[in-house]
Amino acid sequence: MTHSPMCLPNNCRISMLMRLSDLIYPSITQQIGKHPMSRQEVCTDPESGLPVGPSVEGPPAIHPGHFTLKGRLVTIVPLDPAAHGQVLFETTSRGQEKHELWQYMLDGPWETRESFQKALVEKSTMQDPVFHTILSAESSLPLGMASYLNIKPEQRAIEIGSILYSKKLQRTAAATEAMYLMAKHAFETLHYRRYEWKANELNQPSLRAAARLGFVYEGVFRNHMIVKGRSRNTAWFSITDAEWPDRKAALEEYLAEENFGADGQQIEPLRRII
Repeated sequence: MTHSPMCLPNNCRISMLMRLSDLIYPSITQQIGKHPMSRQEVCTDPESGLPVGPSVEGPPAIHPGHFTLKGRLVTIVPLDPAAHGQVLFETTSRGQEKHELWQYMLDGPWETRESFQKALVEKSTMQDPVFHTILSAESSLPLGMASYLNIKPEQRAIEIGSILYSKKLQRTAAATEAMYLMAKHAFETLHYRRYEWKANELNQPSLRAAARLGFVYEGVFRNHMIVKGRSRNTAWFSITDAEWPDRKAALEEYLAEENFGADGQQIEPLRRII
């Protein structure tokens, strides 16, 4: 039996990546046993006698709109194409590394400054997703972008996504602080009860980041999307309002100034705290 040259490498690569994923992030697959899909209180409906979830009181959550969040290392502000576009283009859309940075994003990369700027202008006017720029607290220079999306105030559910870190922001405490600030804002100011993280199943950095930040793995939506002409399976993660206090405490312990030496290197990693 013969195979077309387009199919055989793909089949082999998929099989290899599935095995690699078990090695690279075993903690995520192990979470299935540690965190059952449903840990909520079970009640009994007085009329039907059937099991139901607990009642949920209170008003809907608040739509995030545009906001400013200030931390020790970063400041998160509404995306401003005129103020942020040039630096973001230079740090995310130049050279060969742009293909790596944009590989798992829903759009991009852009070949020209003009096309990139046009995309930023469109993003800045959206209400879902709501795009924001991550600025260095020290220099005020743009380091990356992130957004709230799939915003459902009535269901009190919201997603953090479209996260794009320049090389300067990747794998830094500043990146962790940005995610902490946005999670805290969603739970404590906007009053959401479910905070979601979704990632291409093959995007290993995103999967590891979700686990590191304390998101609970919920499963994979197969053939969930077609992105840039390619099939995407999507891994789903979440943090609930009941889980947030523990995650918040761990993140604040990690981000405390005393957890970093004079050289800026962490003393205790977050993965040992959560």
